[in-house]
Amino acid sequence: MDFTAGTDTGKNEEILPGEIKPVTSEPIPPGTVGVLKELGQTVVPTGEPDIFCITIIGQIEGHFVLPPHNKTTKYEHIIPQLVAAEQNKNIKGLLIILNTVGGDVEAGLAIAEMIASLSKPTVTVVIGGGHSIGVPIAVSSSYSIIAESATMTIHPIRMNGLVIGVPQTFEYMERMQERMVRFVTSHSRISEQQFKDLMFKTGELNRDIGTAVGGYDAVKYGLMDEVGGIGAALAHLNGLIAKDNPQSTDVLLPGGLTQ
Repeated sequence: MDFTAGTDTGKNEEILPGEIKPVTSEPIPPGTVGVLKELGQTVVPTGEPDIFCITIIGQIEGHFVLPPHNKTTKYEHIIPQLVAAEQNKNIKGLLIILNTVGGDVEAGLAIAEMIASLSKPTVTVVIGGGHSIGVPIAVSSSYSIIAESATMTIHPIRMNGLVIGVPQTFEYMERMQERMVRFVTSHSRISEQQFKDLMFKTGELNRDIGTAVGGYDAVKYGLMDEVGGIGAALAHLNGLIAKDNPQSTDVLLPGGLTQ
């Protein structure tokens, strides 16, 4: 049995007969460290999928940077990705996955408007939660799906920081709220009266006005289209892609390109 010098000084490593000693100085493929740090993956799927996947998680960050311990989605990162997906001819559809507590109203509406204005088929999936300003984003797609255990909190717009107690402040908040209500009702089957009833309901939430809507209730109210998960979302998105490209005879395989 042979012994050879190990990687550490003064330490021998045992090599069994016929065994090939691994090369410890093999270079790391470019980008591996960044992928491991950003995505938590050691290997990223290769190939060119025709579905682009965007995840909106944590708190939606607006014009102010949130503390570093907050899990955030920055709108300045999402918007360029949506533009790139719209321009890319190889991308046939978009899958948007939400698990968000809400966040900045204008940033959320900006993302929702961008998704709604895309010419390619889009499907949103709410897993965990799609709360507050996450509701307009959830309904902005061509088809919306919510997990059975997921919830969506609907409540009036709130303001942080210094609030000037003048009528103009409350008028501004009311106009902002109307923008959100108008967007949600125009991109879903829920009526304006039903949505406002859920928004201003008392006794449902301990420290707030509003309603926490579960998966089946969201479909019952007409807020979301279906209760399901990723499999149902990809199946429906592939159906929309095939409908938009009837001349294509290729088999549409489920897949996605992570953000």
